[in-house]
Amino acid sequence: MAITSRLSRRSLVVGISGVLAGMALTVIATSVSAQGYPARPVTLIVPWGAGGGTDATARIIGSLLEKELGQPVTVVNRTGGSGVVGHSAIASAAPDGYTIGMATVEIGMMHWQGLTELTGTSYTPIGLVNADPAGVQVRADSPYKTVNELLAAIKANPGKFKASGTGQGGIWHLAIAGLLRDQKIDPAALPWVPSNGAAPGLQDMIAGGVEVAPVSLPESRSLIDAGKVKSLAIMNDKPSALYPNVPTLKAAIGSDWTMAAWRGLVAPKGISAEVRDKLAAALKKVVASKDYTEFMGKQGYGVIFAGPEDFAKFMAKSDSELGATMKAVGLAK
Repeated sequence: MAITSRLSRRSLVVGISGVLAGMALTVIATSVSAQGYPARPVTLIVPWGAGGGTDATARIIGSLLEKELGQPVTVVNRTGGSGVVGHSAIASAAPDGYTIGMATVEIGMMHWQGLTELTGTSYTPIGLVNADPAGVQVRADSPYKTVNELLAAIKANPGKFKASGTGQGGIWHLAIAGLLRDQKIDPAALPWVPSNGAAPGLQDMIAGGVEVAPVSLPESRSLIDAGKVKSLAIMNDKPSALYPNVPTLKAAIGSDWTMAAWRGLVAPKGISAEVRDKLAAALKKVVASKDYTEFMGKQGYGVIFAGPEDFAKFMAKSDSELGATMKAVGLAK
């Protein structure tokens, strides 16, 4: 019996020692892996088609990340399902840092529509890299000179005016609906005419089919510069670098309502903190670089950076605001 007890105790000690040794090796391996990351090419998934704004942003970031990481960064477009396919591909990839992706504002919209269960919390945030606030655009010959005058006319004549600039329930639809709701105006007072994007929505406005196009200033840039469109306000907490004379909603009517289309780099949930931090540090350098700021400036896209923690908070706030607006206009399931 004594011999058996001694053998049991010895086996237990040996077993515990083996477990501890295994844990130590795991820690060492993880540390070495993080220090050596990346040891092979990285894939950057884009949930939208080639040639669009998200694709262009991802490709300039990918090319500049290559210099920072010392490995090729391959951009892959995974389209379909109104963004669901690509966002799902990012979330379901191995959490090793070798597959990352460009998440967009739609990640805070799709689950409210019942299209997916994915939210911002389904990812490891790396960094916010772009935000283009909505504006309130009207024809250049519109009789309304301020956003306050326009809102007063909409409130006094529900259903008379129409707006366009994206599909039903798209980001710009929610932007103007949220503003109306913020100003205690029924969003139904400004009927939405679905379009395939900002460009056809703006053209419809110029042709007289609608009166308002609440799209971003970069998207309106050519028509504003051509004298065909004027912007009454921007839905941001600071003026636009493109048109600093366009007032914020805060300055124009005292409203804190903001809404923007945004893009940010994310990784699958569960990557190591070391790899996340290395990616975030590299991305921060990219966003601050002359190449990136000049490229984005030529496109008219807004440049912004928020690290992992702040980006997570940003996505949570965006999700909450989008959800509240979608419920208010009957677009949430």
